[in-house]
Amino acid sequence: MRNRIINITIGICLVIFAVAAFIPFVYMALVSLTQKQVLDFQFAINELSLVNYFRVFKNLNILVNFRNSLIVTVSACIFNNFISAMAAYAFAKKKFPLRDKLFYLYIATLMIPGQVTLIPVFVIIKNLGLMNTYPALFLPIINAFGVFLVRQFMVGIPDDLLEAAKIDGCSDPRIFFTIVLPLVKTVLISLTIFTFITSWNDFLWPLVIASKPSMKTLTLAISALKGTYSTNYGLVMAGSTLAFLPPFLLYLSLQRMFIQGIALSGIKG
Repeated sequence: MRNRIINITIGICLVIFAVAAFIPFVYMALVSLTQKQVLDFQFAINELSLVNYFRVFKNLNILVNFRNSLIVTVSACIFNNFISAMAAYAFAKKKFPLRDKLFYLYIATLMIPGQVTLIPVFVIIKNLGLMNTYPALFLPIINAFGVFLVRQFMVGIPDDLLEAAKIDGCSDPRIFFTIVLPLVKTVLISLTIFTFITSWNDFLWPLVIASKPSMKTLTLAISALKGTYSTNYGLVMAGSTLAFLPPFLLYLSLQRMFIQGIALSGIKG
């Protein structure tokens, strides 16, 4: 009986937290249907319309911005998954001097704030001649987090399985692509979602590196919706709602494998 009461209490608390977390998104969607210049909680049914969404598509080059965000985000996901998987394979299954120390040193770079490395990365990108290019927008997204996440999963792969493949004549690239990668599919999907959200919502780095209007991403376009002297918050919220939908739909479609990948990474780590 006592356990049942505890479970019911926990369930009620979780429902309250879930509703509280959902309220901002409902508020964003409602405001996007109005012409509010002051944020409040008063909504009249007869004032709700889709005018702001038509204005976003009509007045902004939003399809180009959407295409830029999509190219940058998909490229970031592909490169981050591939590089993280290769590095994680080396740290988890290959033996070389100072392997663990190098891994911990690499993971320690996660503690460096992005603002600290902003200028050095900008100088490198500029000297490489990559200003206003897609590689300049997605390459800095790759970091040590993906290596850490995938390595935690790869450690749990039996060494005997890889040794048996070697005895059967498999080369290292074949073992990596045909045995290891399929086994870490779930954690790579988790990493894809993390990378997608990070890259899609990134504002500071595109603001620094993309000065041409044709290279601006969706987050930069939405920031341009804010007026100098007054702001139509309905217009801003309409743009924000459109930007919110892609990562939300991606998460819904991959939710099951995402949770499985995170759970297994934690257990095997």
